[in-house]
Amino acid sequence: MPHGLKTMLDAPVQANGRAQGAATTTTVAWFGHATVLIEIDGVRLLTDPVLGRRVGPLVRVAPAAPAHGHLDAVLLSHLHADHADLASLRRVARGTPILAPRGAAPWLERRALGPVNELDVGASVSFGEVRVEATDARHDGQRWRYGHRAGCVGFLVRGSTTVYFAGDTDLFPAMAELAGHVDVALLPVAGWGPSVGHGHLDAERAARAASIIRPRVAIPIHWGTLALPAPLRRRAPDAGAEFAAHAARLAPGVEVRVLHAGERTELAP
Repeated sequence: MPHGLKTMLDAPVQANGRAQGAATTTTVAWFGHATVLIEIDGVRLLTDPVLGRRVGPLVRVAPAAPAHGHLDAVLLSHLHADHADLASLRRVARGTPILAPRGAAPWLERRALGPVNELDVGASVSFGEVRVEATDARHDGQRWRYGHRAGCVGFLVRGSTTVYFAGDTDLFPAMAELAGHVDVALLPVAGWGPSVGHGHLDAERAARAASIIRPRVAIPIHWGTLALPAPLRRRAPDAGAEFAAHAARLAPGVEVRVLHAGERTELAP
């Protein structure tokens, strides 16, 4: 197992539902695709929950998502079905605060999810000593081709350490404003097939993002989780390893930790 990784187990929970010891380290657990459990200073946040065996025609090819325990909030980057999976949201987000981009609340609230706090880029919400700020993202946030239209954001989680969750995005100039301010960058590096389209990062472009942001640690996400059913499936590259190779060339000062679905890593403040 690579240095720094542990098999993901549901963290011990105190009477208030928060993980013991969470104030001394930041824990990042990747559940597959863009679903990450961030535990920082006693606050537990889950990004873009995709926890089931299917999303539309796509099937899960990674191990099943582990138990998530108590959540302080769900961070929703946009409404695409592989990020705002309705079955997963109903599993985790009934009564749990959802932070989402502008325009997402009507779609979520019609489905009895929330409460929803819509955030414009630069706006933030605090949970104790942890502040969650919406960041820019370059991606089309419309649900389907003719479906509900809402914005698209990333999130910057600031506590004793700072975690950047990019959501879905392409490269954009304002990424440079994050340089020197991020301890852990969660960067999408692929999708569910052999390539990604406009508005996404592939492994090489994600490494360029790492070179711009210059985090202490970069973790590739959004790969190796969903695929077409077997008769239609094309072999996808090992995007985690590809990202690590590109980052070694383009961002040599950034430590890359490649997790597999269900693994976690810890970072001291």
